[in-house]
Amino acid sequence: MKAKWLVLALVAMFTVVVAGCGVAAGDDNVIKIGHAVSLTGDSSMWGQSEKNALDMEVEKINAKGGVLGKKIKLVPYDNRADATEAVNVTKRLISDKVVAIIGPAQSGVAIAMAAVTEVSKVPLVATTATNPKVTVDDKTSQVRKYAFRTCFIDPFQGTVAAQFATRDLKAQTAAVVYDVGSDYSAWLGKYFIAEFEKQGGKIVGNEAFRSGELDFRAVLGKIKGANPDILFVPTMQKEAALVMKQSADLGIKAKFLGGDGWGSPDLITLGGSAVEGSYFVNLASADDPDIQTFVKDYKAKFKEDPVMPNPIMAIDGLYAIIDAIKTVNSTDSVKIAEQLEKIKDLQVLSGKLTIDPATHNPLNKPAVIQEVKDGKFIFKAKFVIQ
Repeated sequence: MKAKWLVLALVAMFTVVVAGCGVAAGDDNVIKIGHAVSLTGDSSMWGQSEKNALDMEVEKINAKGGVLGKKIKLVPYDNRADATEAVNVTKRLISDKVVAIIGPAQSGVAIAMAAVTEVSKVPLVATTATNPKVTVDDKTSQVRKYAFRTCFIDPFQGTVAAQFATRDLKAQTAAVVYDVGSDYSAWLGKYFIAEFEKQGGKIVGNEAFRSGELDFRAVLGKIKGANPDILFVPTMQKEAALVMKQSADLGIKAKFLGGDGWGSPDLITLGGSAVEGSYFVNLASADDPDIQTFVKDYKAKFKEDPVMPNPIMAIDGLYAIIDAIKTVNSTDSVKIAEQLEKIKDLQVLSGKLTIDPATHNPLNKPAVIQEVKDGKFIFKAKFVIQ
């Protein structure tokens, strides 16, 4: 029995030592890059599309000789969009000796993962995790040295949504329906409210529901009486579609507005005619002229459209990691993280990428407004906040 406990103690000590050191994948003829994403469940359409895009891009990179004379090997794991599972996945990826991790998409999941990668000194490059706490520790207000992202953040997205509502849609009143169990939903709702009021608008309803609920008639009944010009729904596509469908049943006449969580074909499949004429803020659009080569190649390879915007943000992350590896001429994860912080005007798929060293967020990332029209997502405009 004593021998058993001695073995366990030695294993624990080894784990702590490994967790405190950077990773260098120099022993193999490959450079391992992790991909932590939802490959099953409600968010899997984005995760699968991310993986397809990364597989396609890695194949192209390897065909041209790879990086530092080595092949890139993508190591994907399914985190099921669950924070607990994501922590387990992160630990497995670190054990696999990846030099960096791309993903995840969800803010709450990314925050959980960042706590692990920070200790292990392995850079995490989130794709569409937009909460500020992903890269800046809210307890210390200090930037996380090993957490980065390629997307804009929720304060920016909430500002875009609110200014679009007041400037373009001429809204004077708004209500919000949000998921209290989602960091993404709750904080995006708060940022929208703050900017909408700053623009002179009035919030006439702010109603919460809990993750997993499918019947929103009770909260929508409260909102109907306030008769808002805009109903802001900062949720994922499933909840947004059901909110709009049930709002139509109740006779709510508001314009509907959401965030990048709406950007799935499921919004239209589930919502039908109820989602027509709604708008949402997105990170990228398949109609963007700058990414048409990617869209064409993706369609040719996978016989379907990429599910935007995740594939674009994932490839941006891949380009950033590869640029850092080339620049430092090393696969040491600590050196890669130090270089990621210094990226300036790097040409990635979505445009030019510059990382703010104070926040590890991209600077001047454009926002896209999309409209649901005739059962399709239509590129409305690139939006610049004032």
